[in-house]
Amino acid sequence: MNPLHSMNSIPVGQGAEISALSTNKVIRNTYMLLSATLLFAALTAMASMALKLPHPGIIVTLVGYFGLLFLTSKYRDSATGLGFVFALTGFMGYTLGPIVSHYLGLPNGGQTVAMAMGLTAAIFLGLSGYALTTRKNFSYMSGFLMVGMIVGIVASLGAVFFELPALSLAVSAIFVLLMSGMILYETSNIIHGGETNYIMATVGLFVTIFNLFTSLMQLLGFMNSDD
Repeated sequence: MNPLHSMNSIPVGQGAEISALSTNKVIRNTYMLLSATLLFAALTAMASMALKLPHPGIIVTLVGYFGLLFLTSKYRDSATGLGFVFALTGFMGYTLGPIVSHYLGLPNGGQTVAMAMGLTAAIFLGLSGYALTTRKNFSYMSGFLMVGMIVGIVASLGAVFFELPALSLAVSAIFVLLMSGMILYETSNIIHGGETNYIMATVGLFVTIFNLFTSLMQLLGFMNSDD
């Protein structure tokens, strides 16, 4: 029996059903792993806060992030990739701890952190739920999001090195919009088969949530300050 003939003779409806099952499996695995990594990052952030660890600095943060991201991508098709996912998200949780501690030490700091967490959850659940239920294809946003990310990263580095608070706030506002778009894009990418690896899908969504939370915290911290 010719295997090619066998493959070609699969009914169209059955092929679509297999594709849908595969996509649903990626979505299920992605959200299960995302939940686990968010919990792990929260635990490492709390440990970092309890131990009063200092922030590692922009250079160490970037080297650690991109190094672990590279290893995660390299081993994404193996069990080793899962280990690097938790190493990456745990490292990001560690860097988050000192940032949260800083805001908690400001006037209305507890309210600021709580509001940032609540808004982050609401935005993520709302936008990802919209993409999942409508199943709209947001792939057309890729070019805009890529350019926006490049501009945002360059501007954020400029704000750090030149100590420009106004620019930093503007970057945070831009990142809130960009991360909202990224949630729609990345969720749509999973639904429509653009991302079939649940490890990389998890990393993309985790980084989006992380950036959304920190950007909201900075904006709300400024608005809730007594200055």
